[in-house]
Amino acid sequence: QVQLVESGGGLVQAGGSLRLSCAASGSFFSINDMAWFRQAPGKQRELVARITNSGSTNYADSVKGRFATSRDNAKNTVYLQMNSLKPEDTAVYYCNARAIVRSGGRDYWGQGTQVTVSS
Repeated sequence: QVQLVESGGGLVQAGGSLRLSCAASGSFFSINDMAWFRQAPGKQRELVARITNSGSTNYADSVKGRFATSRDNAKNTVYLQMNSLKPEDTAVYYCNARAIVRSGGRDYWGQGTQVTVSS
C-alpha cells in the first residue's frame, strides 16, 4: 500500500501564496508521475499540475505562470507553490501518484487539503 499525506492548505487573501506538500510512504518500488488535482464545489476534479520523475512539468492553462510544482525524489515528496492566488482557485486540492508496486503500476490519492482564497 502507498499512503499520500498532504499539508499546507488554508485560508489566504487574493494575491497571496500557499505551498502544498505531499509525501508518499509505504511499500513501492518507485514513484513515476506525481500530480495535483483540485475539485471545487459542484465541479469536476481537474488536473492542476503534473511532474514526471525526471522533472518535466505541465500545467492547466488557468494556473500557468502562477503555480509551480517540484519534487524531491529522495523524499518521495511533491510540492505545489501557488502564487497570485485568486478566489477561483478555491478548492480541495488532491495529490496523486503513480506508484510501481508488486502488482504493477497503480494510482494513489491523498486525502485532500482545503485551499480557500478570499476576495
